[in-house]
Amino acid sequence: MKIDWAALGSVFGVSLVVTVVLVGLFTLGINGLSHRERAAAQGRSAALAVTGAYASFAACAAAVGYGIYLIMA
Repeated sequence: MKIDWAALGSVFGVSLVVTVVLVGLFTLGINGLSHRERAAAQGRSAALAVTGAYASFAACAAAVGYGIYLIMA
């Protein structure tokens, strides 16, 4: 059996980058929602933070959906 180390390294690298990006997007979404809570407590508007949070969550969902699509195709 011969292992293609270059392909294995490529898959590892892409998986690592995509994982870090997805975790970062999800973290931005959580952070945006926490800004909403703080702004509500102070009587301010946090429409931009909420919009960014929902966009981050939508990007996470799209990336996961695309990954599932790639696996099923």
